[in-house]
Amino acid sequence: MKNIKSSDIKRNWQLIDAKGKVLGRLSSEIVKLLTGKNKNYYTPHLDTGDFVVVINAKDVVLSGRKELQKKYYHHSGYPGGLSIKTAYQTRQTSSQDLIRHATQGMLPKTKLGKIMFKKLFIYADGKHPYAEKFKN
Repeated sequence: MKNIKSSDIKRNWQLIDAKGKVLGRLSSEIVKLLTGKNKNYYTPHLDTGDFVVVINAKDVVLSGRKELQKKYYHHSGYPGGLSIKTAYQTRQTSSQDLIRHATQGMLPKTKLGKIMFKKLFIYADGKHPYAEKFKN
């Protein structure tokens, strides 16, 4: 097997429409593209993934009763600083956070995972500034 160098990695731009897709399945598809596992030269210690643009994040679907039962926890670090939001409340304030949180949880918790996560761009509607990247 041939060793790949950073100069040999080809990064593409992938556009994903989240309209009507289930959150977990969508996130696993995004992670596969961000890590580069869809390429034949995937290497775990290198960032071989693509750039991913997700549109229509406000129309992502949660299966079952997760809209009201799923909770997101955040602690400020101070006593009594725990804040809890349901998925419904999170969708009302920022619908992109649902996809962002699910995707970040599936990526590696290392420096490489942070680099991969920076290649993800999420937009609530169909408008995004990367339209020229997809004019093939």
